Amino acid sequence: MLNKKVADLLNDQINKELYSAYLYLDMSNYFERRGLNGFANWYMIQAQEERDHAMLFYRYMQNNDCPVTLGAIAKPDKVFKKDMDVLKAGLEHEEYVTASIHTIYDAANKVKDFRTMQFLDWFVKEQGEEETNARDMISKMELFGSDARSLYMLNQELAARVYSTPSLVLD
Repeated sequence: MLNKKVADLLNDQINKELYSAYLYLDMSNYFERRGLNGFANWYMIQAQEERDHAMLFYRYMQNNDCPVTLGAIAKPDKVFKKDMDVLKAGLEHEEYVTASIHTIYDAANKVKDFRTMQFLDWFVKEQGEEETNARDMISKMELFGSDARSLYMLNQELAARVYSTPSLVLD
């Protein structure tokens, strides 16, 4: 059985991951309305990844005989007026999720829960990649977003992104 504080934080992370999926779905919706289907695709895939992350936390808790309590998923409250607002909100959210993962890792470390720390190692690496991707999107938009042709090419690049399931193996 997991330490109660660690289990509570893991359980809360399920809700945070599901909220992340909801937020990215909202961002995808924003870009669909703008006619930027490549950006919409990119955020739709982000939503799929976040749902899978939630299920990884869920399965980890189940595999460790910890009850899961699902909470309500809040409605995304961001209002986007321009494309850059979405991209910056995405980075801000990834930084929030990274901090949350680090909090769980720290709690697991304090009670010498090495199995949970090992489980979280993948998420720590994943969050580094997510923050890098979000920063890259902002940089590309700053460079190319004001030019219609360049924005079209960036949109095409993002439309080519495909989804692949996480390769994390749970015990």
